[in-house]
This record gives sequence, C-alpha cells and structure tokens, in this order.
Amino acid sequence: MEQPISRKQHGFTDYSYIPAAALAPVLFDFEGEETAALLTKVQAGGILLSSLFTRAEWGLFKTMPYKTHLILDIAMGVFSLSAPWLFGFSKHKKARNAFIVLGITGILAGTLSKPEEMLPTII
Repeated sequence: MEQPISRKQHGFTDYSYIPAAALAPVLFDFEGEETAALLTKVQAGGILLSSLFTRAEWGLFKTMPYKTHLILDIAMGVFSLSAPWLFGFSKHKKARNAFIVLGITGILAGTLSKPEEMLPTII
C-alpha cells in the first residue's frame, strides 16, 4: 500500500490533532459530558508527549523511534473509537461522533504515514 504522508507531514497532522482533540468538547458541544471531555484532554496530552519525544524533524527530544510513534497513533485511534462504549457515553451523540472522528483520524495518520526512521543525531 502506498503511504502518501511523509514523516515531516505527519508532524503537521500531530500538531493539528492536539488542539483539535483538546477543543473537541467546545467545538462539538459536549462540555457537559465530563468523562468524554476529560478523555479528549488525555488524548491531546498523550499525542503531545508522543510527538515531543519522537525521533523526527518535529520532535523536541528525539528519543522514541518514529515507527513506535505510528503504532501509538494507531492505538490511540482504536482507543478513541472504543471509548464511547468503554466509558459509557455512547448515547451522547455529539461526544460519540467526535470520538469516532478522532479515532479515524488517528488510525489514518498512523497507517498512511511512511514509516521511514530518522537517523539518531549525535551530539
């Protein structure tokens, strides 16, 4: 399968996903669904940490292999898709749909990105 997203482009998807996930309760109007709102913050924080530590052009600390980062993106996507049912807010249509969108986005970003590792930098 051709993977059209480069490692550099993937960084843009991550740093766009983070505010989108954090602001999802406001954007999708489910601030009153406390569990879902909290989980969006957890997701945004998890992706931020993963991004900061990834060995890529956009990583700050560059310690985690890029392929590991992609696996974490896919895992976060699967978690997001299942979260409405796991945490009991599947009947809240706006929260559920937001998590479906976040989940699909994470899975697509992880699977459509070229898994080319960046060589470790030596200081």
